[in-house]
Order: sequence, then structure tokens, then C-alpha cells
Amino acid sequence: MSTTSAAPRAVPWTRLLGAELRWVLRRPRTWVMLVLLGAVPVLMALGIVLADRPRRSLLSEVTGNGLTLPVAALSLLLTLLLPLVVAVAAADAIAGESQHGTLRGLLMAPVGRLRLVTMKAFGVLVVAAVAVAVVTLSGVVAGWLMIGPPVVLTTDGALLTMSGTTLSLPEALYRIVLAAAWTLGQLAAVGAVALAISAWTDHPLVVLSSVLGGLILFGVLAALPALEPLHPWLITSGWGAAADVLRDPLPYAELVRSALVAAGYLVLGGVVLVARMLRRDA
Repeated sequence: MSTTSAAPRAVPWTRLLGAELRWVLRRPRTWVMLVLLGAVPVLMALGIVLADRPRRSLLSEVTGNGLTLPVAALSLLLTLLLPLVVAVAAADAIAGESQHGTLRGLLMAPVGRLRLVTMKAFGVLVVAAVAVAVVTLSGVVAGWLMIGPPVVLTTDGALLTMSGTTLSLPEALYRIVLAAAWTLGQLAAVGAVALAISAWTDHPLVVLSSVLGGLILFGVLAALPALEPLHPWLITSGWGAAADVLRDPLPYAELVRSALVAAGYLVLGGVVLVARMLRRDA
């Protein structure tokens, strides 16, 4: 009498993604970073309220015009803190698992390498989305309560643009959501690159130093006029485009261009990540 062993059943997607989501959101440092991100728009609003005459900048547009605060906060935090949060999540996702010895079990489990990559990418994307949502909501609430729109729910509008025109409340909210979605796309590209680096090392600090060092290097390269032909290919060169949502009419050109550049980094990071994980030894 012969017996055959039953093939292991594939783990449902809902179970995999739910487990990753619980693991990501249970980390204390994730909540600490989210709280700090949420506090930044509040501190910005407080500083604007206390300042007598802010300098001419994007922040000066927030004065008496609170609905621009979330856009200003997203633009400011995208330069460093938001990519840092995503890089920490990506470093923990693979390099952190490898450092603690738990990645070996995941690679040997009947999950599948591509399913494992999708699960880890999902966790990083959730962290990025929650971070953007926290900054946006905190900016809207703090701007509305502490600064206030120039004209509240009147026929004149609810948002004063940098072009001197006013927008209705629905149009203003659309501009804010557009800035948040665009920012999430930029962070998704950073997360893909960070995950690719994370797949090649067992040390999370290597991921953090590589991502932050790369962003600093891109900033230096963007400041060199001699390298101007290289500037359009640097992901950080378009990170000021979020302020375009405060112009009227809305110029989409730079938003689209920077989104396409981010998509290129996203694809590149994803290809390197999948290739590494498919060949990585258990």
C-alpha cells in the first residue's frame, strides 16, 4: 500500500497581507514616527500664528490660508522625514527579518518568493500611505482650526492660491488629495529602492544609510549647474512640484514628469528586488 503526502495548501492572500499588516503596525517605532509626523503640521501652524511677518516662501502662503498647510507640510517632510519613515519600514521588512533569523523561515515556508515580495511591499506601502494620511489630516485640521481659510464657505471660495485666485472647498480638497496622492507615489518609489537594497544585506542600518545618503547625493548633484542634463533623471529634482497644486490654473506638467520619474525608480527597484529574492538562499 503506497501513501502520498498531500501538497501543502497555499496560504490565502488575505491571511498573508493581514499578518504583514499586523506585524508592521505593532512595531512601537512605527507609531512613534507617525506621531512625530503628525506633530509637524501642528508645530508649523503654531509657528505661523506666532510669527509677525513670515518670510516670502511657500510657508508665507499659509498665513490666513490654512488649507494650504497640508500641502506645505507634505512638501517640507518629503525632503527627509517621509523617506526616512519608508526606509525604516523597508529595512525592517527584509534586512531586519534576516538579522533576527526569521527570514530563513519565510523563505523555506510554502509561501512562494513572489508572494513573499508582494507581502513585504504591501507592508511598506501601507506605512507610506498611513504616514501621508497622518500628515495630510493633521495639516487640514491644524490649518483650519489654528489659521483658518481666508473666506469660510462663502461664494468667494475657501482656498487662496499662489496665483491670487480663490477656489471652492471641493476644488481645494481635490488639490490637497492630489498632493497627497502624488507624494505617496514618490514614497512608493523610495520604498521600492529601499526594499531592493534591503534584499541584499542583513543589516537594516545599511539600508537607512544607503537611502538617506542617496537622497543627499541627489540633492548635491541637483545643485551643480554642470550636471544639468542629469537633473531630470534625479527623483529628488521634482520634489518641489507639490506646490504646483496651489497655482491656478493647475499646471500638471511637472507633476506628471516627476510621477513618471518615480515610476521608473519604482520599476527598477521592483525588478532588482524580485531578481534578488528569487535567487536568495534560504
